Amino acid sequence: MANLNIPDELYAKLEQLAATENRSIDEQTVRLLEKALQKTEYPTASDLPESMANILAESPRQESLVQDQGPNQTETLAGIRSRRRASPAELGLPDSTTLIREDRDR
Repeated sequence: MANLNIPDELYAKLEQLAATENRSIDEQTVRLLEKALQKTEYPTASDLPESMANILAESPRQESLVQDQGPNQTETLAGIRSRRRASPAELGLPDSTTLIREDRDR
């Protein structure tokens, strides 16, 4: 588990919020982080104020990071789960146990 250095004012607000929702500070922190990280829409350069867009325009690497977020965790996991599962035997490949035994016998 990670330790965080939280400013006293922020910690007091977190403590107060946790108390109103009958949670421990740890539970409240995790809940708030999960809620914040569930966001699936990320801003592009056109969504930012003009001053920020100008700053990003001066730094092409940063602009590409903002514009190209790639698939989110949900999409990635869905893609992995949709892949066909196959055993080595179905593909006509030898069993790994047999290969290991043959290698050890050499």
